[in-house]
Amino acid sequence: MKNQSSIVQLCQLLDVSTSGYYQWCQTQSRPCPRALQNQSLSVAVDQIHSASRQTYGSPRIVAALRAQGSCHGRNRISRLMRQKGLRGRQKGRYRVQTTDSNHDHPIAPNLLAEAPEPTAPDQIWVADITYIPTRQGWLYLAGVLDLYSRKIVGWAMSEWINTNLTLEALAMARLHRQPTSQLLFHSDRGVQYAATDFRLALNQANFVPSMSRKGNCYDNATMESFWSALKIELVYRRDFLNHTQARAAIFDYIEAFYNRHRLHSSLNYQSPADFELNNPK
Repeated sequence: MKNQSSIVQLCQLLDVSTSGYYQWCQTQSRPCPRALQNQSLSVAVDQIHSASRQTYGSPRIVAALRAQGSCHGRNRISRLMRQKGLRGRQKGRYRVQTTDSNHDHPIAPNLLAEAPEPTAPDQIWVADITYIPTRQGWLYLAGVLDLYSRKIVGWAMSEWINTNLTLEALAMARLHRQPTSQLLFHSDRGVQYAATDFRLALNQANFVPSMSRKGNCYDNATMESFWSALKIELVYRRDFLNHTQARAAIFDYIEAFYNRHRLHSSLNYQSPADFELNNPK
């Protein structure tokens, strides 16, 4: 109809002014304030998701926005993420058995179960071993985590899963943190932690050993949670050609991302480094 009649004729027919019609056209082509805000917010969401190495879902993105002084609801952020095809980390796949508790070494009691929550760094450390698949074969990773801040304070990697691996992770943790005596050190019952050399290392440091109940992964849930994050956010997204490539990626994930920048819901959406800095004890 517009192509068959002039705008003036149509306006006269509908009893509206031509100036009113053109003003209406401008309002229709101009985005509303909320649409403009969504465009700006969408860019910020994209930047935060990219900086998180494509691992953050809506809860952490909301927290990151609030840290920048921008408060928005989780539903709105979720909707913008869906529109852009952004997703948080996905569920994992499988688990390889790394705990060999079939040995004759002494087993420490589970002191972690009765211990109070830590109130400062270097009161309770938890430790465990996991595996990293590569085309060259398994790469094993031992970690030591501070239960107060969730920070990885020591780690070591090797193609062999033995006591030397756990001793190297413990040595790194002691070197970097230099904790006082009577620190509670919790692990599973694996031979790598029950072996004489490792027990001597704990004794020399005046650490108090603690071990999980047999076959109960929930006794070391915080360490298991870190392994889950590492696998889902890094390992399952990569196809490592060899151990060298995997070592470099894991070093970068732990030291450059996880300890310093990754937001933790259990730490009021702070990174482990920021949590220790903001909560000195």
